[in-house]
Order: sequence, then C-alpha cells, then structure tokens
Amino acid sequence: MRGKFAVGAAMAALATAPCALQAEDFRVELSAPAAKEAPYEGRVILVLAADDKSEPRFQVDASHDAAQVFGIPVEGFRNGQARLVGKDVLGYPGRSLADVPAGTYTVQAVLHKYDTFKLGNGKVVKLPAARGAGQNWRKEPGNIISKPMKVNFDPKRPGEIKVALTEVIGPVAEPKDTEFVRHFKFKSERLSKFWGRDVYMRGHVLVPKDFDKHPEAKYPLAIFHGHFPEDFGGFRTTPPDADIKCEPSKRFKNETCYARTEQQEAYDFYQKWISPDFPRMLIVEIDHSNPYYDDSYAVNSANIGPYGDAITYDFIPALEKKFRGIGQGWARFLYGGSTGGWEALAAQVFYPDEYNGAFAACPDPIDFRQTMVTDIYKDKNAYFWTGPFGKVAKPGKRDYLGHLSHTIEDENRLELVLGDKTRSGGQWDVWEAVYSPMGEDGYPKRIWNKATGEIDPSVAAYWRENYDMRHILERDWQKLAPKLQGKIHIYVGDMDNFYLNNAVYLMEDFLKKAQPAYGGEILYGDRDEHCWNGDPTQPNSIGRLRYNWMYVPKILKRIEAAAPKGADLTSWRYK
Repeated sequence: MRGKFAVGAAMAALATAPCALQAEDFRVELSAPAAKEAPYEGRVILVLAADDKSEPRFQVDASHDAAQVFGIPVEGFRNGQARLVGKDVLGYPGRSLADVPAGTYTVQAVLHKYDTFKLGNGKVVKLPAARGAGQNWRKEPGNIISKPMKVNFDPKRPGEIKVALTEVIGPVAEPKDTEFVRHFKFKSERLSKFWGRDVYMRGHVLVPKDFDKHPEAKYPLAIFHGHFPEDFGGFRTTPPDADIKCEPSKRFKNETCYARTEQQEAYDFYQKWISPDFPRMLIVEIDHSNPYYDDSYAVNSANIGPYGDAITYDFIPALEKKFRGIGQGWARFLYGGSTGGWEALAAQVFYPDEYNGAFAACPDPIDFRQTMVTDIYKDKNAYFWTGPFGKVAKPGKRDYLGHLSHTIEDENRLELVLGDKTRSGGQWDVWEAVYSPMGEDGYPKRIWNKATGEIDPSVAAYWRENYDMRHILERDWQKLAPKLQGKIHIYVGDMDNFYLNNAVYLMEDFLKKAQPAYGGEILYGDRDEHCWNGDPTQPNSIGRLRYNWMYVPKILKRIEAAAPKGADLTSWRYK
C-alpha cells in the first residue's frame, strides 16, 4: 500500500476523513525543496496523536496520556528518499508500533536537522545547532515537517502509510527594541573557540524609567536566569487584552483564565517599575541556547563549553558597559526558578566575588544524593528501587496530592526516542551534557545506561566533584564562607512536582550547621508545587509571576550591607 495522502497546510485544513488504508509500518519520505545542505543528517520523529486539537508535534511530552512518538537517526537523507518506521523502532509511551491500538490518528513527522561541529579540541560531533527557537525541535527554523493527516492504523494489518516531509520551518523574527526593553547581541570568543564556529549570546534587557534621560546614572544589574527567552517576559505597558481567550489552567485548578492573570501581573509589574519608589536598575534575561539545550546552565562544561566564564567575565561586563551598569560585584544579583534557580546558585558559588546574592527558587537538584529521588552515589539504578524479589519504579512527576503522571524511566525513554548520544534536548540529557566528562567520541559520557538505568559510578564521581552544590560548599566552606555570607537564599515547595525539595533538605542540613554561619535563608511552601519562590501570602500561580520584583527589598539590603565606601548609591535612585 503505497498511496500518498494530500492534506491542507494548517490544522484548520486537516483532512476530516481519515485514509481508509490500514497498515503496520510508516514510510517517511523527504519531499522538501532542494537545499544547499542536503543531504540531511538528523533524526526523523514520527508522532501519532489521538486528537487533532493541535498539531501532533505539540502534543509530545512524558505524560502517560501524551501523543505516541517514534524516532530514527538519518544520514545522507536526500529528496525523494524514504526511511521506514517499523515495529522494531523504539517508541513512547508505547514501546513499539505493535503496542499502538488500532484506531484513527492524526499523524505528523519532523526532521530535526543536525550540523557538523569541529570542536576546538579536535573532536567532530553531529548536533542540532541552536537556530532561534531555544532548541525546540518542534519549532526550530530549518527543520522539515509533514502536514498533519488522519489515518486508520492497525498494527495487525500489513502495509505502509506514506508520510511526506514537505514544509521547512521558517526563521524566527528578531525582537525589536522598545522604550523599556532593549536587545544585546554578543559574540563570545571563548565559546567560538570551543565550538569551532562563531557563537553568540543575546541579552533581553529591561531598562529603567527615563533611562535615556539620565545619561549620568549607572545601575545595579539583576540577572534573571532560566530557560530560553524569546524576549523579556512578564512585562507589558498596557492592561490585559479585552478580547483575551479564557481557558481553565491545566496546572492551577483555581485559575479559570490564567492568560488574563499573567497579563495582569505583567502590567502590575510595569506600574511598579515606573513608580517613584521603585529602584532604578537593569534586569537581563540571557539567551544562551546551544546544541544540547535551551540554555547552558551558566557554568563551564566539558561538553557545552566555558559558558560560566563567558557569561560572568565577558558578556555581563560588555552588557554593563553598553547599558551603564555599575559593573562591580556588589551591584550584581542573581535569581531564577527551576533550571534558573540552579544557575543562580551555581553562578554565585563558582563566582562568589562577582555577585552579591542568589535567590534560587525550586532549583534543579543541588545535592546529587537526591537527583530527584536517586542517590547517584549509592543507588545502582536510576529507574528502579530493587529488592531481592521485586522492584518499584521511581516516580518522575507528581501533583500536590502525590498523584503520578510518569516515571523516571518514562522520561528517559522519551529522550532516547527523541535523540541518542544525549541529543534529545531533554532535561536528563542536559544534566548529562553539562555535568559529565566528554567521551572519546566527543559526546557526553552517560551517567547511566539510557535503556536500563544502570548508573556509572565513575561518571557520578565526576558529577560530585564538579557540580554537586552541597558537596562543593561543604568541601570548600572555609574558603567560600567569607565570600558567600548573606548571599544564599533558597525557596521550594514541599510538594515540588519533580521532588526538588529533597535535595534542598540535604543542603539545609549542611548550611544550618555550617561555621561560620551562611547568613541566608531557606524557606518551604506548604503543599506548594513547582516553582514556589518564597512568598507564603500568594498561591503558587501568582508567586511564580513575581520574580522581577519580589526580591527587590532583599537586594537593596544587600547593597547597603556590601557597597564599598564611596560607592554610587544615588545616581540610580532618581524618581
């Protein structure tokens, strides 16, 4: 059965009548316009969705009720050629096509393209270049997709269904400067040398009221760390849209129109930002997306490169020069949640003199004895707790009642489907890319076998000595304490969806007995989920939208306590 099915380009034009053919295999054919880089290398990702409310590529995640996905590597893939996705191809949630029930599905394929990188150390690797969408294979410019189509599928009936890759995803538009949001593009010589090609970082900078009217003023700087930002988020100069489309929040059950809440909070922040009593300062969100993930974790890494040095010693000073920052450690602050929480804490620990305080909310694991729920030093397996006669799967995500949506093995299998050799762009793979040593083949060494979960103790030891925040602080406390007193602040809900509170408990066990005292704070939100950031008076749905102003009083106290004699404490306090 070789029929090719033609459908419209948009979901609105999706064929309403499914193809009448039944099949057990999918034949994915490249039919894209000829391009200079053809033949292509990368990964073909095939998605089957049970509904057509959105394109199948946007329905892929680790939840048990997500779309079905399969992935295969391709090399030398040319126009007119095809690759078969058959029963032997690994999938998620079902492990193979044989596990997919017979039924009518919406089908879509994506070719996630890889580039060849000749690294500065001589290694050659094939990776998806960061092309403007934050390493999101669903939207990355240059990737090739098929038009969604409906098919009848039956794993017990022989034959093939042809899926044609025909549409090239277009480029992402550059954000434009406004009165309050400016943009900064910076070429990093350190990173360019590492990657063997030009590497740029971008900053989305929120400038204070009347920035252009006060050329004499120099400003403190706050770095809002986190995932890839398309532009500066959570800030708008107009009230919420009158015609906003209201939908109940899947995550926050009490929010019936969360889009309006988000816009209202963004507008409220703008009103605070221009008020006479708000300190005039700079806030930057950094785009440091790279071939492994949507951000670099802001540290030096054997696989991702010297991002810690590039951000702290090169990017930040250049940004401060352009936007009139004070340019000294006492006037720089770090905050963020989840990945951004880990980055804020790590940057403060690794560069203690360059920053004056880290406010780390719901940080990624800061003690690898609880890497979510796994002790990578003592446990033998990352996926299961095993006894002499049985085993229990380790949980991956819960809600505030403890109900699970998937396991650790589920998440890792999905990543293996989306990309081998740590190339999925997923959470576990980025930890591996950041924390692991580089293997002989130029790719990160596996912390555990991706298929079985068996942990490699030698890689775990490398993680401990280089990136385990609690271990590093305890090991080096006598040297670090004078530089970090009063600078470490950690906040997490005690029902964090990803069990990130577990590692915070272990960090607190050390810090509360550390001598000299650390002088910061660790707070827990009762029954709060990811990503609680320290305000017990507000629900999690609100507090997570207030990073850019909720720590300001504490920042001002740090400035007063740490500013050297004769420091500029006035030019940036104009009304």
